[in-house]
Amino acid sequence: MDRQKEFVLRTLEERDIRFVRLWFTDVLGYLKSVAIAPAELEGAFEEGIGFDGSSIEGFSRVSEADTVAKPDASTFQILPWASSKGHQHSARMFCDIAMPDGSPSWADSRHVLRRQLNKAGDLGFSCYVHPEIEFFLLKDLPNDGTPPEPADYGGYFDQAVHEAAPNFRRHAIDALESMGISVEFSHHEGAPGQQEIDLRYADALSMADNVMTFRYVVKEVAIGEGVRASFMPKPFSDQPGSAMHTHMSLFEGDTNAFHNPDDPMQLSATGKAFIAGILEHASEISAVTNQWVNSYKRLVHGGEAPTAASWGPSNRSALVRVPMYTPNKASSRRVEIRSPDSACNPYLTFAVLVAAGLRGIEKNYELPPEAEDDVWSLTPAERRAMGYRELPQNLDDALREMERSELVAEALGEHVFDYFLRNKRKEWEDYRGLVTPFELKSYLGL
Repeated sequence: MDRQKEFVLRTLEERDIRFVRLWFTDVLGYLKSVAIAPAELEGAFEEGIGFDGSSIEGFSRVSEADTVAKPDASTFQILPWASSKGHQHSARMFCDIAMPDGSPSWADSRHVLRRQLNKAGDLGFSCYVHPEIEFFLLKDLPNDGTPPEPADYGGYFDQAVHEAAPNFRRHAIDALESMGISVEFSHHEGAPGQQEIDLRYADALSMADNVMTFRYVVKEVAIGEGVRASFMPKPFSDQPGSAMHTHMSLFEGDTNAFHNPDDPMQLSATGKAFIAGILEHASEISAVTNQWVNSYKRLVHGGEAPTAASWGPSNRSALVRVPMYTPNKASSRRVEIRSPDSACNPYLTFAVLVAAGLRGIEKNYELPPEAEDDVWSLTPAERRAMGYRELPQNLDDALREMERSELVAEALGEHVFDYFLRNKRKEWEDYRGLVTPFELKSYLGL
């Protein structure tokens, strides 16, 4: 048994851990969990834990339902919740999903991302990610269709202390950092009740695990503070939505492959080709980075989210921007992709972003001229005249682009690609047939 597994087993005994929660993620990005007793963990390391894969979204058919969850000892962390006696009593590990013969499950989101990172590794690159995660704190989560009420009425960077959950961010950060997830910044965002917490950069697979943990921890802390957290992309019609601006960089060993000290933006040819790949395939990957019907209520003209495939240094109206906070710091040269929302499946999102960027590098795509304008304020006709391609405006448009994409099919694998399209087509058809309060208010008198 390797040292990581020995460390986990020893920690369980020394810390009197009563439950070990094995986590994994379904194709749509929902966190799944099974709890086992510590005495069962050594066997789980060796053989995994069997479960019915046909009962998990997108995993397997009934005729081939047997599936195995194998805990990854490197992801072991004690959960920051105390028992009634004041002791920390449970821990978690992420799992890799396998078939009974030991081969990886093609439906496993971690496996999808790992395949793309292995491809990057074959080209000599390692990928690092730093996400800015936005979400809303609400007084409740009404399930009857009534509008939610924000937990506060603060604005961007407001310091004001509010009656509802005044210590939320501090408690959430304490919980995250107790689990080894480093937080870089936190602040109130622009909309009432909207928060942002930025995680310190990590390798892409660890960061996808961290995002899943983040969403779980934030929701648990919010409940403890008497409020509710929502990662819905756009809960309020008249307020900005919640993004997950994703900063990415490729390294060759200890060298940032995106940095070139002789370039005016200190951006290397590799970095420019990576951006060009994101722009070229932006429409094809949109259904993955923005997978819900509601995602496209955020991606609207005149809003604060990108609606055209454009790029620019420091330009927050562009799809991809090159942050210029520290222009002379080689390790900080990175690109920021602003389309993903905080309700995406982070494994699949990082996988298609890496795939698009690598395609740009492999095919030596040429980077188009930078956007110097406020792209948000341009009309669609003005955008077309300037050569900016419009991004999908609804889930149906995004799925049509994805269906035609060889890149996305290859990045996700046939199983996930087909399931994802079927599931999202059903979501779109359900939504398209729904009569909304807007329609009743506008048309009932006809």
